[in-house]
Amino acid sequence: MNRREAISSVALLLGGTILGAEAFLSGCKTKTGAGTTFTPDEIAYLDEIAETILPATSTPGAKDAKVGEFMTVWVRDCYEEKDQKIFREGMDKLNEAAKKKSGKSFMESSPTERHDLLVALDAETKAYQKSKKKEDPNHYFRMMKEMTMLGFFTSEAGATKALRYVAVPGKYEGCIPYKKGDKAWAT
Repeated sequence: MNRREAISSVALLLGGTILGAEAFLSGCKTKTGAGTTFTPDEIAYLDEIAETILPATSTPGAKDAKVGEFMTVWVRDCYEEKDQKIFREGMDKLNEAAKKKSGKSFMESSPTERHDLLVALDAETKAYQKSKKKEDPNHYFRMMKEMTMLGFFTSEAGATKALRYVAVPGKYEGCIPYKKGDKAWAT
């Protein structure tokens, strides 16, 4: 499977297209604007957001897959300037929402408070997407969630521990019986 097919598969998991995928697939870098570099504290913040979305259970979590670092590269290299700005402002909006909801920053919040906040943001994002017009800006939380899923399931930890993975597949078998509880195949 090539990179284009892998991105399409992840997009299907997310129920739509992935923002910035065209730049990624074409191999071109977009113009980077001011504010596209991230500090170690910001990467740790993105790791915590991603870990709240995909926590470690019997499989590794998003933090184990270094999804925060992945997000910074994706934003810098694949997003257009307007989406880079939305993402950066979204980081602040998420933190402000945490302060408004619990009186603490996202990093100071408990895992339950973080989870409840992200569930509320996810509901807000879904409502926004239903009424969104083509010219409307993207929602920052959708960007974060998409990159979490993409970063995790294309990482070694996600592909080999959370999915079934065969490094060198054999012959094509179009009809393999599925047993309840089987992991999905990594592509």
